[in-house]
Amino acid sequence: MSRSDEQAVLERIRRGLIYTESEASFQAARRRTDLIFEYNHTPPSEADRRRSLLVAILGSVGKRTVLLPPFHAGFGSNVHIGDDFFGNVNLTFVDDVDIRIGDGVMIAPGVTLTTTGHPVHPARRVDFARFSEPIVIEDKVWIGSNVVVLPGVRIGYGAVIGAGSVVSRDVPPMVVAVGAPCRTLRPITDADLTTRAPA
Repeated sequence: MSRSDEQAVLERIRRGLIYTESEASFQAARRRTDLIFEYNHTPPSEADRRRSLLVAILGSVGKRTVLLPPFHAGFGSNVHIGDDFFGNVNLTFVDDVDIRIGDGVMIAPGVTLTTTGHPVHPARRVDFARFSEPIVIEDKVWIGSNVVVLPGVRIGYGAVIGAGSVVSRDVPPMVVAVGAPCRTLRPITDADLTTRAPA
């Protein structure tokens, strides 16, 4: 594939249009799967080693970041994490394009952040055809266990996403949102300064 062909595929990806596995194969060198495997098998006592691996795997990573293994990523290099991040076990990044996570974000076990989906009609899924749209998670967001965040979603500052939710649309700042599909339940107010649970 020529450089101009690669640029044309990248432009289609950037625009959220359909592209195939074969067309995108030139990006394989950006996958960090061996490093992810090593990270997931590094003993907890080797905190410095884990940190150096995380820096090598991710597109960017802030200070005081905790990402408990195992985690999974298609690339790793398209994930950008801010400061004071906590990611619990079995966090999956389907990062064919950027996933950008702000500062002070907490993610519970079993969460999937997927930038990629597939066409509905089977004739359009030949060669693993797909589309990809970036995900943005703003500062201070808390995402509960077993949440799935779908392509193109932005979760606003301070939002809480309830366990088991499927987030298919943007979530505004400072709300509790729950369900499948995920919808705003209520705003977060000063009354929450004295309560324990989001419901």
